[in-house]
Amino acid sequence: MDRHGKPITILLAEDDPDDRLMTTEALDENRLANDLQIVEDGEELMDYLYHRGKFSNIPNWTLPGLILLDLNMPKKDGREALREIKADTNLRRIPIVVLTTSTEEEDIYRTYDLGVNSFITKPVSFESLVEIMKTLRIYWFEIVQLPPGYGSESNAKRYHQNAASR
Repeated sequence: MDRHGKPITILLAEDDPDDRLMTTEALDENRLANDLQIVEDGEELMDYLYHRGKFSNIPNWTLPGLILLDLNMPKKDGREALREIKADTNLRRIPIVVLTTSTEEEDIYRTYDLGVNSFITKPVSFESLVEIMKTLRIYWFEIVQLPPGYGSESNAKRYHQNAASR
């Protein structure tokens, strides 16, 4: 939920099944009532965002209000997906938090240069991940003012209208 009580979709882009499970459980521990959608690689991420392929018939589809993005994924890695998202005028305002095992300075600089909102190295323990998700919940859903309509059905309709006019 955002600060106005509206549900916001969180999109998790993560290829590792164990990391997906841990992240989902850490979000559950923090009692996030948000809709969580999960994609397993960069191509699925873009298909979800463009509402195509296996995601084209999802009832009540919405653009996410927040993307949790792993960098090292198959097919299209997180860096490529990030570049594509930030180049699209209909998608660039979606906040993206990189959640990765990488600690490489180059990845940190490169992702910020591409427009990521935050870079977090995945913690080793589940308890630490729960704390990170708590901080994300407080920051992104209680403190930050997101663009109106992101992660909601009304924004999805606006996105489709903009995409149809291109």
